[in-house]
Amino acid sequence: MPEPSFHTIIEPFRIKSVDPIRMTTREERQAKLEAAGYNLFRLHSDDVLVDLLTDSGTGAMSADQWAAVMRGDESYAGSPSYYRFEEAVRSLTGFRHIIPVHQGRAAEKILFGAVAGAGKVVPANHHFDTTRANVEATGAEALDLPCPEAADIAGRHPFKGNLDVERLDELLEGRSADVPLCLVTVTDNTGGGQPVSLENLRQVRSVCQRYGVPLFLDAARFAENAYLVKLREPGQRARSARDIAREVFSLADGATMSAKKDGIANIGGFLALNSDAWAERARQLLILTEGFTTYGGLAGRDLEAVARGLEEVLDEDYLRYRLRSVEYLGEGFRSAGIPIVEPPGGHAIFVDARAMLPHVPPSRLPGQSLACALYSEGGVRSVEVGTVMFGRTDPVTGDQVPAAMDLLRLALPRRVYTQSHVDYVIEVAGHVAERRDRLGGYRIVGEPSALRHFSATYQPVG
Repeated sequence: MPEPSFHTIIEPFRIKSVDPIRMTTREERQAKLEAAGYNLFRLHSDDVLVDLLTDSGTGAMSADQWAAVMRGDESYAGSPSYYRFEEAVRSLTGFRHIIPVHQGRAAEKILFGAVAGAGKVVPANHHFDTTRANVEATGAEALDLPCPEAADIAGRHPFKGNLDVERLDELLEGRSADVPLCLVTVTDNTGGGQPVSLENLRQVRSVCQRYGVPLFLDAARFAENAYLVKLREPGQRARSARDIAREVFSLADGATMSAKKDGIANIGGFLALNSDAWAERARQLLILTEGFTTYGGLAGRDLEAVARGLEEVLDEDYLRYRLRSVEYLGEGFRSAGIPIVEPPGGHAIFVDARAMLPHVPPSRLPGQSLACALYSEGGVRSVEVGTVMFGRTDPVTGDQVPAAMDLLRLALPRRVYTQSHVDYVIEVAGHVAERRDRLGGYRIVGEPSALRHFSATYQPVG
């Protein structure tokens, strides 16, 4: 008989300990939101019922990871925990130099501090927030070159994370001397958690080789990208996610990674690369800012947890559950008439806030409006990925210069929430959608000079 197919998503794990959630009322949440300046980053997490702000460092570690933690050796230099970490990263990526850091943005700061600078330009499919900030902090330009399909929010192209190869070729033909490296983010977070195809990576690699430009990956979600390649790219179904991931890394000259995503760890990351000269510069910056080269700002126990997490993340039962959970959330939103970035990607659902709130112009921050409504109505915390995160305030007029899209991201932490939690989020979002005409906009009343979404404050308008 054929294998039966069931609709229910079975989490491929058992729960050994629980973290209680404090229930709150709508009145309490509205008061907390006002006190936080309507910035969900400023809320106490105890006041959140379902926290989908980010999937970074918020996953649940396995019993094997906790067991590995107990092996952690805290020697300042030459810890065996580092060598186990190094072997896990090298066996996966194939890169010669493995440099630990405390999280992904530290790898970005070190890499771009070593090779970027004024007059340089770093092309990518999309730079996410800290990546862009670290590129621009050196005086370089962070240039997004997404494929044309990425602009079609409702289109169901399977690989909307692809980089536009023709535009990259045009850039390198005229300015290759100004390009220290080309970056491809897998999956493409800014573009809606969309995957990058193997074919696109091969084409990008070919163009970069022609002009002598190194290709680097932002590999924070490499496993999710590999499994989406397996599911969506012709000719890849018979391959394992691990095999696909290894090919992806083989096409690059180096990678940065936040292990707080597909390392399924609460802290950690790495910079991995092949260039001896770049590695030497990076290690000197590491010692200056993070710590010695065999711990990089991490405890030995964290190195052990990451090493084990990189193994577990490529388990295909886990990846099947992970991607199906995100797809299930997207199906629920779609059924409630909520427009989302299609098709659902690997780690989050992205709501098209402009389409959902057409009466709120981009200058009035429709993504932030939706984020506040989801929290106020149901205690669900999410994050705006739009004009707040990627736009700017005009210094002369004080008006908001909009981003290309206004999205609201709901990112699922790994191995934390069950299907009933996701059903609750769908119900809350449907409740908000029924009352969308009542939602007004917001204006920024206080903001820092960079990465303003983390600490800006707002006031409701209308």
